[in-house]
Amino acid sequence: MLNKLTGAIRNLLNPATGEAVTVNKNELQEEQTRARSTGMRRANSGISVASSLNPRRLAGVLRQAAEGNALDYFILAEEMEERDLHYSSVLRTRKLTVAGLEPTVEAASDDARDIEIADAVRTMIERPQIPELLFDLLDGLGKGIAVVEILWDISSSTQWVPRDYSWVDPRFLKMDAETLRQVHVLTEAQPFHGEPLAAYKYIVHQPRLKSGLPLRNGLARLVAVMYMLKSFTVRDWWAFGEKFGLPITLGKYGPNASTEDIQTLIDAIASLASDAGCAIPASMQIDMVETASRQGGGDLFKGMAEWCDAQTSKAVLGQTMTTDDGSSQSQANVHNQVRMDIARWDARQLENTLNEFLVRPFIMLNYGPQDNYPNVCLRINEPENLKALVDALIPLIDRGMKVQASVLRDKFGLPEPEAGSDILQPTSSLNSSAGMFTALNHENIALNRQSAPDDIDSLTQEGISDWQRVGSAFTNPVLALASDATSYEDFLARLPELQASLDANEFVDQLARLCFQARGMGDVSDAE
Repeated sequence: MLNKLTGAIRNLLNPATGEAVTVNKNELQEEQTRARSTGMRRANSGISVASSLNPRRLAGVLRQAAEGNALDYFILAEEMEERDLHYSSVLRTRKLTVAGLEPTVEAASDDARDIEIADAVRTMIERPQIPELLFDLLDGLGKGIAVVEILWDISSSTQWVPRDYSWVDPRFLKMDAETLRQVHVLTEAQPFHGEPLAAYKYIVHQPRLKSGLPLRNGLARLVAVMYMLKSFTVRDWWAFGEKFGLPITLGKYGPNASTEDIQTLIDAIASLASDAGCAIPASMQIDMVETASRQGGGDLFKGMAEWCDAQTSKAVLGQTMTTDDGSSQSQANVHNQVRMDIARWDARQLENTLNEFLVRPFIMLNYGPQDNYPNVCLRINEPENLKALVDALIPLIDRGMKVQASVLRDKFGLPEPEAGSDILQPTSSLNSSAGMFTALNHENIALNRQSAPDDIDSLTQEGISDWQRVGSAFTNPVLALASDATSYEDFLARLPELQASLDANEFVDQLARLCFQARGMGDVSDAE
């Protein structure tokens, strides 16, 4: 396949439709959707939608977008990100949560061929343009669709590899009239309906935020009403501040004031309003009158603006606790978990897009169609879960449970160690020699103690000598009874009578004293 990459490349399958296509080598290397200063795809159209936004205008923009004419909708979505700081912040947070992930590659199997292909894909994914590619594809979260053009090139190893990725302005895109699902690009030959995207040239990301058509899935469509209401609120808020935020400057003049005196007073008021200082005759008077509406009058506008921001946070992040009204760490963790669920869904959809529109074309161009393809994965690792996993696995592994090392490396995002590289060793293996010498020292101590006179032995000898002295007082009568008894039953019958006459108090005291001394010696040895 590598030797046939000249002229037209035939017998390839379109990864999006599965149909056979012919790819031109020159078209793979050329940028087809670059903006121009003139023509159909102009870099700056000079059109603004947000500036004249009102309920009727917004309804028309959303209705036209649902019908397939999404030019004004794409312009509005772009302007919303540029003008609304809160929407821009929460949307960028959602994008960067996924765009900042490190992609990993899983081979289709352990076969040598599959591993070779996976290594080639891994080399492509590790190129420095990938983070920007992920961020550009996540532009579809706001607009409902994002398209990036692949600029292919032939490397020194005669492989087709992307040298760069070019974000396609959504103003140049249009959905097909029949299904509103197939993406077309506007060209000079087709300025209205557009032409279908060329195979192997574009990565199309259509996030599924809800069921329905792609153009009805963008967050901008969901947030547009809140953006309009907030813009009204902020504009009225500023007007209120200009009118009631400053005290009214009131000048008074007497009935005998001349025209020159009145003009002097007017000039003084004008100077005071701008410079907060003036000079007037002593016969004139200037008062600063506070308005009653100034006291707390702006709280209404502030509350409305904050309410609009809260609704925007719910739409974009799925919660408000971490952005607007966080009150406790536990509550914030619960709400942050909801946001992570959304992030995992975004990452999974982006994985599918990369595998379908980048990985498969790369493999088909260089290796031909395969039965199975490697997968690019974007995993969101949570430190708490990984720590719990380690804590749970350690005792199970110690008890003989077998765990595949590659599975754990994939969970932690760690690569396979290279030959000859420095490898971290467990603490037990590093201290094995020290542990062996420590064990030997303990053994020598025990041997020394065994060979030396033992305190317990001395205590035993002392107890035996005392036993001979105090034990005969009650052992001799028992032995005499055993000799006189005619049977075992006779011995048991006469034993209670003998027991009442025995004196064992001294023997019991001696035995208790010996036990106490032995226990004390044992505690001292344990402490040492």
